Amino acid sequence: MSNNSFSESYKAAGVDVTAGYKAVELMKKHIARTRNEGCLDDVGGFGGCFGLNLGGMEEPVLVSGTDGCGTKVKLAIMMDKHDTIGIDAVAMCVNDIICCGAKPLFFLDYIACGKNIPEKIATIVSGVAEGCVQSGAALIGGETAEHPGMMPIDDYDLAGFSVGIVDKKRILNNDNVKAGDVIIALPSSGVHSNGFSLVRKVFDIENKPLDRFTEELGGKTLGETLLTPTKLYVKPVLAVLNEVNVKSISHITGGGFYENIPRALNDNEKAVIKKEDVKVLPIFNLIQKEGNIPERDMYNTFNMGVGMMMIVDANDVEKSIEILKANDVDAYVVGKIEEGHKEVELW
Repeated sequence: MSNNSFSESYKAAGVDVTAGYKAVELMKKHIARTRNEGCLDDVGGFGGCFGLNLGGMEEPVLVSGTDGCGTKVKLAIMMDKHDTIGIDAVAMCVNDIICCGAKPLFFLDYIACGKNIPEKIATIVSGVAEGCVQSGAALIGGETAEHPGMMPIDDYDLAGFSVGIVDKKRILNNDNVKAGDVIIALPSSGVHSNGFSLVRKVFDIENKPLDRFTEELGGKTLGETLLTPTKLYVKPVLAVLNEVNVKSISHITGGGFYENIPRALNDNEKAVIKKEDVKVLPIFNLIQKEGNIPERDMYNTFNMGVGMMMIVDANDVEKSIEILKANDVDAYVVGKIEEGHKEVELW
């Protein structure tokens, strides 16, 4: 922390630079948990440095992803619980990267807030660090920006950016998908970080209590269920990729089944899924019931209990599921690939 950097005038305008220094000091212990062999410096410089080990790669390709947590952040603010939303920020980026077959290397976060409260910022970053640990990525930097007058003092928004690496010959290519391939479902932990504008409207969370529906949700409150962090699939998927020739992977985010699954197909195939085979989580049944939402809209907005789908040859299904279950992912067959036109058929 700098003892010489302080502006009384800037503080009077709403920005206390010393709060930023304190926040950095408080978050350093969390960042330290994420350090790996690529980290070259400590946090606090103008840029995060990361050393690449390209051993064994013929044509290394960098794969990047960036995202935020959407209006799920609003729920964290309302519940005054800030230690898991960072997991969501990491997951939304690295779960995309793994769909290319790439291993995440590092992550940077960006927090915009109405007022920098160091303890709160450090708590948010603790969640970011946990997400990085779970995905094997290093947290090598970030930014916290105070925006007085632009957002209320208790508000903040969180986004992030990650970079991964893969040998060019191992980039997943949906041209390899063919009729007869099988779709494996990797269950979600809940709503993840998509569709929260609709969720907030359905439950009117700004005006009604969040400690409702415990019976329908297996003993957890509505607030606890909705704030459940996004599942990180990096390590389980990498374990499969090391042993199986995976054809394609789809991260089921905003747009649900109808938008995301076709991204893992080529122009000559379609995904065929029986809705009765989808293990829908109770929270989605509750959303549909309370909001009187058409079934198609549900599958076009939410993950419905499936956070990721993996397409493999029929001969590799058993081995893939075995590896996933060994890595604490209770995977199951959810559909198949048939000749078609890059679409999803749900019946």
